[in-house]
Amino acid sequence: MIILLELGMTNAIELLCIGNAMVDVFADVDSDWLDRHGITEQVQHISRDEAQRILDELRGGAVFSSGGAAANVAKIASMLNTGTAFIGCVGSADNGDLATLFEKDLRSAGVIPFLTAGKGSTGLCFIFTAGSETRIAASPGAATELTEADISEELISGAEAVVLDGYMLDRRPFVQQALRLADHRGIPIALDVASVFQIQNKTEDILQYSRNYPMIIFMNADESIVFYDTIRKDAVRNEATGEREKEMLILREICPVLKCITEGEIFPVIVIKLGGRGAVVLAGGNIYHEEAFTIIPRNTVGAGDAFCAAFLTAWIRGKPIRECAAMGNKVARKILEVPGTRINAGKLKTFAKMLSK
Repeated sequence: MIILLELGMTNAIELLCIGNAMVDVFADVDSDWLDRHGITEQVQHISRDEAQRILDELRGGAVFSSGGAAANVAKIASMLNTGTAFIGCVGSADNGDLATLFEKDLRSAGVIPFLTAGKGSTGLCFIFTAGSETRIAASPGAATELTEADISEELISGAEAVVLDGYMLDRRPFVQQALRLADHRGIPIALDVASVFQIQNKTEDILQYSRNYPMIIFMNADESIVFYDTIRKDAVRNEATGEREKEMLILREICPVLKCITEGEIFPVIVIKLGGRGAVVLAGGNIYHEEAFTIIPRNTVGAGDAFCAAFLTAWIRGKPIRECAAMGNKVARKILEVPGTRINAGKLKTFAKMLSK
């Protein structure tokens, strides 16, 4: 049941974001500390008990922010003057501290939160920086308790687009319900595929959804390569390493194949985020390549979500594809300067003005 009911404001919602409600915890530690706590992989899941132990140890020495891909998109889009709402599930087993932090952070960015109360604890995602290395450990908690019954058709009906977190792909009934409701109203669904691990198992689902529903699909360079390899069903996998090498592989081999998926229709639109190399968009059988200037990032967490937020805001404002991609690049670069999406709205004011014209 929705616990923050603000249906009187639904006419102000242009972008509805649905996803895992997570609290991001940023901490600078050393690699020995990570190893002692069993954080040995670049990305891994940890138990709730372990997450709580780490949280207790870090309190006072960490930066907290609402997180999860869809919530990040909601925050940045709202700062770009897009009417934005978020649907997710927070916990009731953590004395409300984390849930309150999550809600307040969204509200401070101008997002309207529609949150259900789960039985577990609010989801946590630790982003550890050890020198030049980043390791991520997540404990989704109550975030996974969101169900299709929590999706409001009334909320969807007033939106210009719906954002769906790629981690939701594991919950097929949930995804199908969201797609049906949006399609019934002629509203596109924007899906960020979330991770290489998701794309390895969900390529067929994504292709099927894109054939039957209006979709804008976001993926990064690594995800697009795995997506391509999975479509080919070839035992030989592409092993590109550097950003430039991946870009050349994507432009030379992958884009000609993926553009065929987009020929003759408005949807699907496929957006490949190339990090410091910009972005490639495939739409209507065409390939649009928008380059960017590389900078040294403070932290890359949230940059891809910021790209999606800016791209979709420009899309909602009726901007051409190239402008959508260019705006995505510009806003993503700003997010690289801060931990996650903890950015002052004033730093995005210029972009908001550009998008309003």
